[in-house]
Amino acid sequence: MRLYHLGLPVSVVGDMTTPPLGAGDVFLASSGPGETSTVLTLMRVAREADATVLLLTAQADSTAAKLADLTLLIPAQTMADDQGPEKTSVLPMGSVFEGALFVLFEVMVLKLRDLTGVSPEAMRARHTNME
Repeated sequence: MRLYHLGLPVSVVGDMTTPPLGAGDVFLASSGPGETSTVLTLMRVAREADATVLLLTAQADSTAAKLADLTLLIPAQTMADDQGPEKTSVLPMGSVFEGALFVLFEVMVLKLRDLTGVSPEAMRARHTNME
């Protein structure tokens, strides 16, 4: 959503207006455990379409990490390590990973806003009025 507010050409998987992926496109995927079946399937489709696959995960040795062209490792608890001796938080399942993604994405949007020169007013002007 914020990438759209920045004026970048973005789409979301599952939306009926999402165009097909192809060479030159970037597919951004997130899977904390790196074994989410739907994410793995979509990554394979993106690779077959010659898109670049960028993955955010907490598991560097996961199947998803091996499929990705680029991987950003987020060192946070997920459902892959929320039990037993690997558990690092009282928060359940992937809450720590999801919270880390939220903060990371907000900081990335600020950096992209600076790099693109898009004003907060321009971002606000792209916000929906259909709420």
